[in-house]
Amino acid sequence: MIPNQTTPKSNMKKINDKLSPEQKLVLFEEGTERAGSSNLNNEKRKGSYYCVNCGIKLFDSNAKYESGSGWPSFYESLPEVFETKTDYLLGYPRTEYHCKNCGGHHGHIFEDGPAPTGKRYCNNGVCLIFKEKSE
Repeated sequence: MIPNQTTPKSNMKKINDKLSPEQKLVLFEEGTERAGSSNLNNEKRKGSYYCVNCGIKLFDSNAKYESGSGWPSFYESLPEVFETKTDYLLGYPRTEYHCKNCGGHHGHIFEDGPAPTGKRYCNNGVCLIFKEKSE
């Protein structure tokens, strides 16, 4: 069980008008992109991942790993950037996470990730923007 589960904000602060229909579906209707479709699955550069809707920084590249799931996966997020709720859509409980800043749905957290956390933040790639670290 993921600690500190809360209900995501029901009122979105603002929807970015530059989002694609797929991004809106995933972020605000809790859809899912097709597995293996994100170019971020193969992203190996150092940098950070941001919410495509509001621009808040969510993950550092050092927490990204290849999970084999077909979606960009991270073993930890930055502190206090997500709210969670339990999702029963598939008939069993899963922990869903949403951007704390804008309420956008990003994915699910599973307890099958690597050390040091044992968690897998399974994120829809369409919800993220990668920015390479400048040297």
